[in-house]
Amino acid sequence: MIIDIHGHYTTAPTELRDWRQRQIAGAGSPFTEKLVISDDQIRETITEGQLKLQNERGTDIALFSPTAGGMAHHYGDYNTSLQWTQTVNDLVHRVCTLFPQNFIGVCQIPESPGVSPAKCIEELERCVNEYGFVGLNLNPDPSDGYWTDPPLTDKWWYPLYEKMVELDVPAMVHSSMSCNPNFHGTGAHYINGDTTAFMQFISGDLFKDFPTLKFVIPHGGGAVPYHWGRYRGIALNLGRSSLEEHLMSNVFFDTCVYNERGMDLLVKMVSTDNILFASEMIGAVRGLDPLTGRYFDDTKPYLDAVEDLSAADRQKIFEGNAHKVYPRLAKAISSR
Repeated sequence: MIIDIHGHYTTAPTELRDWRQRQIAGAGSPFTEKLVISDDQIRETITEGQLKLQNERGTDIALFSPTAGGMAHHYGDYNTSLQWTQTVNDLVHRVCTLFPQNFIGVCQIPESPGVSPAKCIEELERCVNEYGFVGLNLNPDPSDGYWTDPPLTDKWWYPLYEKMVELDVPAMVHSSMSCNPNFHGTGAHYINGDTTAFMQFISGDLFKDFPTLKFVIPHGGGAVPYHWGRYRGIALNLGRSSLEEHLMSNVFFDTCVYNERGMDLLVKMVSTDNILFASEMIGAVRGLDPLTGRYFDDTKPYLDAVEDLSAADRQKIFEGNAHKVYPRLAKAISSR
C-alpha cells in the first residue's frame, strides 16, 4: 500500500473561496451566512482532481486536510478563525465520507495570533473523536509572516501538546500564507517555517517533557537535509546529544521534494525510519517539469530512482512509517 501523508483540498469549489472573502470582509461582526456546496460539486472536484492523479500515480490513500495556504490565521480574530476552521474541516470530512477508500482526514485548528493554543483543543477533539481524523496541521506562525508568538518549544504550546499526546495524534508543522512581502508564500515562507521548526526543536527540550509527541516537517524538511552537518554541529555546540538522540524519535520528514537529486539527498542524509511518502499533489508546484515530462509533484518516480534503497526501506517510506507516526491510521483504514 502507498500512503500519501500530505494532501490538501486545493480543488474545492469556488463557492468556498467566495464565502471566505465575504467572511473576512465581515470580520468583527457576526457572520451567519451558511456555506452551500453540494455533494455532486465535491465529487466532481475530487474525481477530476486528486482522485484522478491518485489513480494515475498508484497512490492508495491520501491524508487530506484543508488548504494550508488558506488557513490564514491572521485574518480577523479567534472567532473568525474558529468559524473558518470548522467550515473547512467539515468540508474535508464530507470528502472523506464520499470517498472513504481514498481519503482520511487531517484537521486545521483555529489558531489566532496572541491567542492561547489551548483554544484549539475543542476543535481538535471534535475532529478526532467525531470525524475520525488522524492528525492536525499546526501553523508555527499564526501571524503569517511576522512570527509574533513564542517558539514551538515554549510552554505557551503545552496545553495543545498535552491533548495531542492524550489523543495520540501527530501534527504536521505547516505554515500558511505569507502576508509579509519579503517572503513568497510557498517558495520562501513554507521553507522558512520548516527549517525554523527544526531549529526550534534542536534549541529546546520539548521531547523531554513529551517523549511520545510527534511532528512531521513537510517539504522534505526545508533546508534541513542540505545543511544536516550544520544542524549536527549546532546541536553539539548547544550541549545537546546527537540529533538522533535529541529529537529523531519525535520528528519526521515527508517526501514533497520535487526533483530526483533532492530526493536522493533526503534519503541519504535522513534515516529511512524518519521519512514518510508524500506529494502535496495539486499544491504549491503545479504543471509539468520540462526536463522530465512529468508533473513536479509526482514524487514516486523520484523515490523509485533512489539507488541502494532496500525493499524494506521502501516499505517503511511508502507505508510503514505512516502507521508509526499516525497511530490512529490503522483503525481509520480498517473502518472504511
